[in-house]
Amino acid sequence: MEVKSKTNNLRLAPRKVRAVVNLIRGKGVNEALDQLEFLIRRPSSPVIKLVKSAIANAENNFHLVRENLFIKEIKVDEGVKLKRFMPRGFGRASTIQKKTSHITLVLDERVAGLKRSEVDKQKKDKILKTDKINNEDKKPEIKKEIGQKSVNKGFVKKMFQRKSI
Repeated sequence: MEVKSKTNNLRLAPRKVRAVVNLIRGKGVNEALDQLEFLIRRPSSPVIKLVKSAIANAENNFHLVRENLFIKEIKVDEGVKLKRFMPRGFGRASTIQKKTSHITLVLDERVAGLKRSEVDKQKKDKILKTDKINNEDKKPEIKKEIGQKSVNKGFVKKMFQRKSI
């Protein structure tokens, strides 16, 4: 089952993003994330975010196993260009194009049809049971009456109002 995820209008040049994306094409998601974590390039952090988002979509929406996923397709397209002007000599102005990128990521399964097993359901049941037990172990709350004041407060106030000689 294919899982798609997109990032639009990323304020990085497509050429620079493609250099990072080409490193992870065809790799498993865990291997790709490891590769990107140690890469010192600015486009690596948005690509990491996109891969993690696609993994979360696969796990939560389609109940797929993370270790079974790989990057089937990842492409970088050119987005809109923000046009700015820079003053030049003799009263002229030259254009500066601030380029943006669209990244499209498609994850697929290595072994088709491998879903999360009953083990995950059992783990969830155990967590729910422990939460119920923890809720029962809480101490009862001690309620203070609203109108009652503390007795020692006047003593402290009197002590610190005195002037030192």
